[in-house]
Amino acid sequence: MSTAADVPAFETSRPSGVVENAVDAILSRPVAACPAAPAVRDRDGVWTYAELDAAARDFAARLDALGVRPGDRVLVRAGNVRQFTAMLYGTWRHGAVFVPIGLAMRTFHLRSVIADAEPALIVATAAERDGVEDFAWPGGIPVQIVEELGLSTAPAGDAPADGPAGTVPADRLALLIYTSGSTATPKGVACPHAQVAFAARAVAERLEYRADDVVLTAVPLSFDYGLYQVLLCALAGAELLLSDADGHARLLGYARDNNATVVPLVPSLGEMLVRLAARDPRPTGVRLFTNTGAALNPPLIASLRERFPGARVAPMYGTTECKRITILEPDGDLDRPGSVGPALTGTEVLILDGDGEPVPALDVGEIAVRGPHVMAGYWRAPEPTAQRFRTGEDGTVTLHTGDYGWLDADGHLYFQGRRDDLFKRRGMRMSAVEIEAAVLDIEGVREAALLVPEDGRDMVLFAVGEVTVEEVLVGLAERVEQAKVPDVCHMLPALPLTPNGKTDRKLLKAYLKEAVGGR
Repeated sequence: MSTAADVPAFETSRPSGVVENAVDAILSRPVAACPAAPAVRDRDGVWTYAELDAAARDFAARLDALGVRPGDRVLVRAGNVRQFTAMLYGTWRHGAVFVPIGLAMRTFHLRSVIADAEPALIVATAAERDGVEDFAWPGGIPVQIVEELGLSTAPAGDAPADGPAGTVPADRLALLIYTSGSTATPKGVACPHAQVAFAARAVAERLEYRADDVVLTAVPLSFDYGLYQVLLCALAGAELLLSDADGHARLLGYARDNNATVVPLVPSLGEMLVRLAARDPRPTGVRLFTNTGAALNPPLIASLRERFPGARVAPMYGTTECKRITILEPDGDLDRPGSVGPALTGTEVLILDGDGEPVPALDVGEIAVRGPHVMAGYWRAPEPTAQRFRTGEDGTVTLHTGDYGWLDADGHLYFQGRRDDLFKRRGMRMSAVEIEAAVLDIEGVREAALLVPEDGRDMVLFAVGEVTVEEVLVGLAERVEQAKVPDVCHMLPALPLTPNGKTDRKLLKAYLKEAVGGR
């Protein structure tokens, strides 16, 4: 177990100092204002805000009893269950660092994450017990089992805040969030308390969750999109309604039974809800769909509006390195198709050329971000940190996202793709995002993904829908220049997805190599 002294200092662009435990304080407000209101519900039961607070205190006390110290890492590998929220707040209250790991992470990446994070404690599900315990030794890392925690929800009365001092430095880490590892070994994004609290409040200001909302969260809590729903609900005094992947087939009924009003979506969840609603068109109380991670395509957004009358859609764009970058007002896509919105209040979005200089409005360049939500870098990775988190002469940190896009005259961002999505073919510059959008405009196409040219292979298109390959290619040729029409298209029953709901391009490449001889 490492000591607090072993934890590297993560300096921020604002004065550090000691402040109230800013992230844990998010829970304090609803505990004081509405202690009997439902805070978090899963398929096994519900906790009020007072009960969640008590369970968090219990977990913080257990950390102390196990010898976990402020600054130590607590690695949690659990699903979308109530205990996750208590462990999250309890870890912060204690002053330790919460490390959420999804159940879908494979052994190869999990081994490297545990070695990198050096947790003082691992919490895992009973199904994961043997594998996680193998990783914990010979290091001797204690392992706790989620189903055996038995956290107490008895009222704590006027008990003082847990932890040695009840306060934390603003630049102490609250979260260590590991990237998916779909293309490389996962990197841990170091997220201090101050940045996490700012990001949560900035997102809450834009989305305007209400106290009477029930936020159905089926995206993994280990994914920051899911995890921040815990904070957004507490800021509003709303109810967090949790569902795991095993419950997706019953998701619409679960939403109706529990009066869900807000649903954070990735495309795969959106497609599933549309299919379920087509079979059972009874009305729901859903008023808002939000989206980030992988963008909802226009046909899917149209289907959501058709199947869920009165529900609005709020496209967003973000990256773990600063949580959220832009949010478009609900249904703003009707007036600004393709936009992901303006920068959060108190932050700045820049579009930069290859020399790092701002480009004029409407010009495409790298998306860069400044503001109090920019995280502290990558855990124990100084070179990648210096490459992405660049400090100017005035001390301002600019996050270079590696994504490309453009701003309109009003400061609304339009996402074009990552650097690897931009390429030249037959002398013409183009992007995978542009071509995929054109394919999705073809009637009958539900999903599309383009593999860009590489290693001597031309670009290859994959599509999902009730159309033929010929209909896709002819339809695409009617919408874009001929150079942007691939020679090869494959129809699939569904696109493969990463655990976070993004198209898994590694599996598409493997499909080409193994199933069709690399074409």
